[in-house]
Amino acid sequence: MAARTFARIRAIAGKEWLQMRRDRTTMMMMVMMPVMQVVLFGYAINTDPRNLPTQVELRDDGPATRAILAGLENSEYFDLRGTVASTAQADSALRQGKALFVVTIPQDFERRLAAGEQPQILLDSDATDPVATSAAAGAFSPIVSQAVRPFKPGKPAPLEVTEAQGDGANPIVHRRYNPAGRTALNIVPGLLGVILTLTMMLMTAIALTRERERGTLESLLASPARPAEVMAGKTIPFIAMGLGQTLIIIASAGLLFNVPMLWDVTALAIAVSLFITVNLLIGFFFSTLAESQLQAMQMTFMAIMPSIMLSGFMFPFAGMPLWAQSIGYCLPTTHFIVTVRAIILKAATLMDVWPQLLALTGLCVVFALASLMRYRNTLD
Repeated sequence: MAARTFARIRAIAGKEWLQMRRDRTTMMMMVMMPVMQVVLFGYAINTDPRNLPTQVELRDDGPATRAILAGLENSEYFDLRGTVASTAQADSALRQGKALFVVTIPQDFERRLAAGEQPQILLDSDATDPVATSAAAGAFSPIVSQAVRPFKPGKPAPLEVTEAQGDGANPIVHRRYNPAGRTALNIVPGLLGVILTLTMMLMTAIALTRERERGTLESLLASPARPAEVMAGKTIPFIAMGLGQTLIIIASAGLLFNVPMLWDVTALAIAVSLFITVNLLIGFFFSTLAESQLQAMQMTFMAIMPSIMLSGFMFPFAGMPLWAQSIGYCLPTTHFIVTVRAIILKAATLMDVWPQLLALTGLCVVFALASLMRYRNTLD
């Protein structure tokens, strides 16, 4: 009896193993998923980012100023990428995300330092992502104190210098857009991108595969509807659903977490519409590749993981290596999270976020053409 039971179990297990081997897509997903997790967590994720983009507003120049800038550069926290001519340009660089820090050297800084005074030196920090900038902001005061110590008149300064007192200079860190360092202000806008990515891509990915499994795809192919018309008809209901989700998330963010609501509604509406569209197109493209709803779901989750890990939602984007950032720039979630955080937290306008909107538009065009080509192959 036991031998027969074991034989039946072995036969069923052998059949399942053969089916798994024949399903190459599933086998590839099972192999690629752990490899992707190891690579992303081991190499791409860094919670102590270095070489953060920094601009300098230089109102004075001299040996002490050059020593401060050299100290910032040598610390590896700051990557000095040029100068700004005015406070307005500094604000624009922070608002558009071109810089995470702006160092301001005030007028008469060298003269006041040589006279024994403690002139202020300002660091404007983009605090919308506190994890990305907190370590560099904390290192600013010791770096400045160390740099100006040789230029302080009189007897040498003590080695231990407090952040408040400084050593010949008075470093001030101004945390912009999120002075309290509240993680909710950073997480909630990013959560909008992750939720829309998950729901929009997944729901559309199973659209054509559901038709195939139910046996209704033949009727759809025999209809006079063109590929573009089928794609539009499949995605329009989900666009409405995505807009509804956006309203719910934004309302909840304002009521529950006091996320500021002083933003450009037009810019946000365009960004959300483009982002929903591109995720629907990616999902539709997956549905033309998959042979079943299970495969479509597997493809979707394979795309969602990099979107969460490499978009700056969970981990600082600036702390990732260049190869990981290159992949991140190809993901619509990256551009959307940057856009939404800028609009909601920095009161950015349409002119401030147009590069990200242009990237989302380009991704829409790419996946629309790819989906149409794959769907025509299905017709043939």
